[in-house]
Amino acid sequence: MRAEVISVGTEILLGQITDTNSTFISRRLAELGIDVYFKTTVGDNEQRMLEVLEIAAKRSDLIIISGGLGPTADDLTKQTVAKFLGQKLALDQAALASITAYYQANHKVMTENNKVQAMYLEDSEAIPNHAGMAVGNFYSNPNGPDYILLPGPPSEMRPMFTDEIMPRLKQRVDHLLFSRVLRFYGIGESQLVTDLHDLIEEQTNPTLAPYAKVGEVTLRLTAQAKTKDQADNLLDTLEVKIKARVGQYFYGYGDDNSLAEVVVSKLKEQHKKVAASESLTGGLFQATITSISGASNVFDGGFVTYAAQAKASLLHIPQDIIADNGVVSEITAQWMAKQTLKLMNTDFALSFTGVAGPDSLEGNPAGTVWIGLAQKDGSVSTKLCHFYGDRAEIRTKTVLEGLNLLNQALNKGKL
Repeated sequence: MRAEVISVGTEILLGQITDTNSTFISRRLAELGIDVYFKTTVGDNEQRMLEVLEIAAKRSDLIIISGGLGPTADDLTKQTVAKFLGQKLALDQAALASITAYYQANHKVMTENNKVQAMYLEDSEAIPNHAGMAVGNFYSNPNGPDYILLPGPPSEMRPMFTDEIMPRLKQRVDHLLFSRVLRFYGIGESQLVTDLHDLIEEQTNPTLAPYAKVGEVTLRLTAQAKTKDQADNLLDTLEVKIKARVGQYFYGYGDDNSLAEVVVSKLKEQHKKVAASESLTGGLFQATITSISGASNVFDGGFVTYAAQAKASLLHIPQDIIADNGVVSEITAQWMAKQTLKLMNTDFALSFTGVAGPDSLEGNPAGTVWIGLAQKDGSVSTKLCHFYGDRAEIRTKTVLEGLNLLNQALNKGKL
């Protein structure tokens, strides 16, 4: 089944809002083994919408349209699709009663155009909207592609698609797609692809595809099967082959399960705490940790010591240490980590000092970074990094490398 997703809204074309609906719909369709071949964005204009529908009808089996189901003059989706298909609009009495009840309960005047939200294509199935007012449509077309009309607000579209549309689409497919995302740090996409070249070239079912992000790479494994157990067996076999080659770089699973989330989870499991002192990252590491739910269990606080004087006054590092070795040095990184551990009385302490750029510092080019890691057992390790990119990218990569060092220490279970 070839699908096409059409996003309706002039505000999307103008860049006033970001279209997240098509991404969500595509991901959910992929779970069903339905391929999205095309994505189109069109403004609130009847003629241009008719042109888009004409093109989509010639190349797709399933057309999903989000947006333009509201009551205002520029909400034209239902009317335009009805015109294109030669359909009349009918009134969903249950939806109309719900809309009327809302206005009465809130002591508001319901205008005539609000009834448009309760209308649907006469020969389609009206899809209830439990999070809003505009009903959706599922039109099974006997002479062409099927049409699904969804509201534009994500808070309404997502539950409607998940609870109402997905079950209907499942009845139309004889297999499902199951995906598993493996996350890697410390290896570039080109090296990962090289190490897994034959697995990628010979893939059939399951398949694997790499995706590069700043500082890390993810692999999406996808299996086609009738049941989850069958898919899990296929995915497990492929995962074992992958980890046999690049397992040392693997750190976790999932689209959204970041390295920071993995580290916070392990800290909680081991009942450990971490602190940090940051120079070039300016608190970015601590902000990253505290953005994770439950961070209060593993993080009490830390230091932002951007200037040399702050390193001396806040961390009590002797000024001659910094004067003799420089701010961007292994010795300074060691002292920052040790003093942070001592002052915060934690199990781990990370330090970050370096040059975010664009200018050099103390003869060190932008991207030169020292990271220190002190542990409660008295050990202190450091790592010299040379990152490339703009100022923001260097800072992001620095934080990721710090998280990676902490993750490796947690994996060793030193404490």
